[in-house]
Amino acid sequence: MNSLNIDQALNGKADVGLVEDELQRFFSESKLRAVAVNAAYLGLWEALERAAAGGKRSRPRLVMLAYRGLGGTDFASAAQLAASYELLHTALLIHDDVIDRDFMRRGIPNVSGHYRSRALRSGAPARAADHAGVSAGVLAGDLALSSAYRLVGAIESPAAVRQRLNNILDDAIFSSIGGEVLDIEFSRAPQMPALQDIIKTAHQKTSVYSFEAPLQAGAVLAGAPEQAVTALTSFGRYAGIAYQIADDVMGVFGKESRTGKASWGDLREGKRTVLLSYAATRPGWNRIAELLGSPDMSAADAESIRAELVSCGAKNYAIELATGNAQLAVMHLESDGVPQSLRQSLERMLFAVIQDLGSP
Repeated sequence: MNSLNIDQALNGKADVGLVEDELQRFFSESKLRAVAVNAAYLGLWEALERAAAGGKRSRPRLVMLAYRGLGGTDFASAAQLAASYELLHTALLIHDDVIDRDFMRRGIPNVSGHYRSRALRSGAPARAADHAGVSAGVLAGDLALSSAYRLVGAIESPAAVRQRLNNILDDAIFSSIGGEVLDIEFSRAPQMPALQDIIKTAHQKTSVYSFEAPLQAGAVLAGAPEQAVTALTSFGRYAGIAYQIADDVMGVFGKESRTGKASWGDLREGKRTVLLSYAATRPGWNRIAELLGSPDMSAADAESIRAELVSCGAKNYAIELATGNAQLAVMHLESDGVPQSLRQSLERMLFAVIQDLGSP
């Protein structure tokens, strides 16, 4: 979750504090294990800890929100489950940077960037330094991924519950990687993907691990009725799609001070989005296509693309599609198994996402 800030809508400062405590405990124990192996291994764990620090904890918030809202009382176990989803998120971000050959994240060196810089300082040639950085990124991401499983496996709950939680986590990883593969294929294809393919990728890459799985896992750990688990899973599917579309709109039209990334980064990258998929079917597409994806894109070029996306109706179409998916998500909360207070919290979250689109 990059451009849109949903953490204020979710609140839960006390719950986030529990998750932070759990992450601190986990990293302390892991670093003690690592230092017994060798100092270099400790350094990798320290880099991973830095990568996991400072996030909005949106996925852990959803775990805790569902757990608390459905009557759970063992908040230590819930925080452990929530921390596993933050580690999953960290793993996917680190690996995403490796895939994109990025050595920076939000203006500072990421794991790969840290190890690349260290290699350069030691006198390594650029190519060898790049390899050192990428290697560290792969290893750190693998550690975060395996650690997510380790935390889930250590939760004190009946074996059947732990197995189901493990399956939910596994399904989230399986889906996310499937979505990433599609994303890579789309980026290499000369033609713009069809709208249904963009939405399918948004569901697999974002909805499942960012919304469906955290809500479903929190509900299962709380011992919620099956109809509530199903309702939250369905809500998460459409909420995730709505979020990703909204995030892509903000990535093009949002102010950098709010989104935290360059105002034309997605356009320079040529990121495949609903905006562009719709625009590719309109008469003015050639004017966009000749500028899109250029590493030399200027602010004026980006503004020209934005103007065309507005005039061809792509921006309005994307906002309407995000709103429609948000409405579908809310409809699934009408199950009798979902308490009114939990419905209101989740609706407030989605309202915050859609409201953001009206004030870029």
